[in-house]
Amino acid sequence: MTEMYRVVSFGTRLEDSHSAKVRRALQETGAVVVGESRSDSGRYQVAGLTVSTDHGIDTLRTAVAPLASDGTGIAVVPPALLGEGTKLLIMDVDSTLIKQEVIELLAAHAGREAEVAAVTESAMRGELDFAQSLHARVAVLAGLAEGVIEDVGTRIELSEGAEHLIEAFLEAGHVVAVVSGGFSQILEPLAARLNLTHAKANELGVDAGTLTGSVIGPVVDRAEKERCLRAWSEAAGIPLERTIAVGDGANDLDMLAAAGLGVAFNAKPAVRAAADVAVNFPYLDVVRHFVRL
Repeated sequence: MTEMYRVVSFGTRLEDSHSAKVRRALQETGAVVVGESRSDSGRYQVAGLTVSTDHGIDTLRTAVAPLASDGTGIAVVPPALLGEGTKLLIMDVDSTLIKQEVIELLAAHAGREAEVAAVTESAMRGELDFAQSLHARVAVLAGLAEGVIEDVGTRIELSEGAEHLIEAFLEAGHVVAVVSGGFSQILEPLAARLNLTHAKANELGVDAGTLTGSVIGPVVDRAEKERCLRAWSEAAGIPLERTIAVGDGANDLDMLAAAGLGVAFNAKPAVRAAADVAVNFPYLDVVRHFVRL
């Protein structure tokens, strides 16, 4: 069956020769280019080709994969994300929606930032069980005053273009959600500020104004992230084919695999390899060019 796909090249600078190579690679598969567009945000450039083919998305992705590089990414977007209908954008938080890892900012108050950062890095590479590593990292926070949470909240920085991306999806009537292995005490004020549709994270234990060094309830791990994606899309009547997931670490892998389009954002190598598309520069709002808003 012949279907329409969108092939999106993006980078801080796109040479005309790159676009020509992408077009040629697609045409060699038998795909027919029926439309094209180009835009320049001032921070990055985007070139899109709309193609018609009956060979399927895997053929297109295989054809253009050799043309991607650290400086230039290529997304092949399936038909469901190009048509009408409400879509769901779901994102990880630490090192995706925001620039920092919150657990490391909290650990700095205990003088344990470097130690915790090393564990976080290993967990995000998939070398450690996420739940076990989270409990170990949170344990170093025991005894800190609850006020450190508010202090850390004031230091949070959104990724470049994050606010613009969220606004674009919400204004077009779509659903925007975040699910985090971080902490609800940090995420909830941020989610309210950004008008997010859904938000879920772990809850830090607090007793008499002091962090207990524990997490309350089950940990938000990779399985829970996927469960949230499925539950929130079902609640909104959105098929998984019309969902986009964005993350950077191993605990995002199940969510990225389940979504209609899985996007690795400045991610660990294993995540880049598994995702449908890898964004290797700091501008999160490039994701808005992957779908029809």
